[in-house]
Amino acid sequence: QVQLVESGGGLVQAGGSLRLSCAASGLTISTSVMGWFRQAPVKEREFVAVIDWIGGSTNYADSVKGRFTISRDNAKNTLFLQMNSLKSDDTAVYYCAGGLATYRYNYPGTNRRVGYWGQGTQVTVSS
Repeated sequence: QVQLVESGGGLVQAGGSLRLSCAASGLTISTSVMGWFRQAPVKEREFVAVIDWIGGSTNYADSVKGRFTISRDNAKNTLFLQMNSLKSDDTAVYYCAGGLATYRYNYPGTNRRVGYWGQGTQVTVSS
């Protein structure tokens, strides 16, 4: 049974930083395309970032590019999302995702299958 458990969310002022973690069990993240998504109130869940299992290639949503960094620690089987220069628009529940079909998740016409989801962690940015 695959479990993805997020942590690190909280309340932060605009301009601040947070680091989210996603501890995986039942899934080896070094051989899986992993990603982060978020869902703000009354909005659909949206893509944030993805990291490939081969070579560690990454992709980001335009809204977070240059501010967020996705990474992984294979030894700890843990995925991270470093979030800097946070804005009020970043307020959302952040979800860890595993088993994505491709790291080109945000490309037009790509396969957007996601195998597993975490339960989410709340990030609130106060302005």
